[in-house]
Amino acid sequence: MYPYKIFNLFYLYGLMIAIGLLAAFIVLFYWGKKKKIEDKFVDFIFYNGIASIIVGFGAAALFQATYNYIENPEAGFQLGGGITFMGGLVGGVVCFLGIYFIFRKRFKTKLVDTLSMFPCAILIGHAFGRIGCFFAGCCHGVETDAWYGVQMLTAWGWQKVVPTQLFEAVFLFLMFGICFYLLMKKDFKHNLSLYLVSYGIFRFLIEYVRADHRGEFVTGISPSQFWGIIMIVAGVALYLTLWLLEKRKKGKQTKETNEMNETVETIEEVQKEMEE
Repeated sequence: MYPYKIFNLFYLYGLMIAIGLLAAFIVLFYWGKKKKIEDKFVDFIFYNGIASIIVGFGAAALFQATYNYIENPEAGFQLGGGITFMGGLVGGVVCFLGIYFIFRKRFKTKLVDTLSMFPCAILIGHAFGRIGCFFAGCCHGVETDAWYGVQMLTAWGWQKVVPTQLFEAVFLFLMFGICFYLLMKKDFKHNLSLYLVSYGIFRFLIEYVRADHRGEFVTGISPSQFWGIIMIVAGVALYLTLWLLEKRKKGKQTKETNEMNETVETIEEVQKEMEE
């Protein structure tokens, strides 16, 4: 943990965020090149992604301010009290989808055909971001005497705490490796569902050992646990939706093939009767 400026110029937290964003865009352009996606659509995702990231950071601050206000309305509504990844994710996704649906008719490539790429970009960027959180000393776990505990400067002074940031970074890097392999080698169509469910479960569970209080939203669970549940439900719903669409598509193709075969058989029968 090193919450100090490097060469009195920048923090390691900011550096990790920058590396994460760069890695996310490298994944985007690599995927576009290997899968031969139309260039203008890849460029559109790039610029849309930049806009969504900016909006996402604003949403992250807005969500955190809302949680703080719900917990302590007497203090008033104040921005600048921190940011939350879940809020940034929700805001960024809403922004991205909004921009996409405005300009979608300009491209041959459809969003549904590219869904499995997005988790890869999010995962690699988020993983480096969590390393940044470790350097900054935020998002840490509860106090512990275990061998894996790390000394961090918390709101209560220097303490040996569970390095939840590193645990999460390891999980995110592993999920990135799995999703990227499935995307590039298996052309897997359900990476987004896999990401939503797996991260939703992980985030819900790790919240039990996180100690940086983030305000209130729903009584009995943390704000991130609430959004973790939403992610799990959304992931399952998305999987079922894509599965049904694929089943309907295959059924339609089978019907068309059968109709074509029947037409060919009818023509052959007519020709045979004419020859006789």
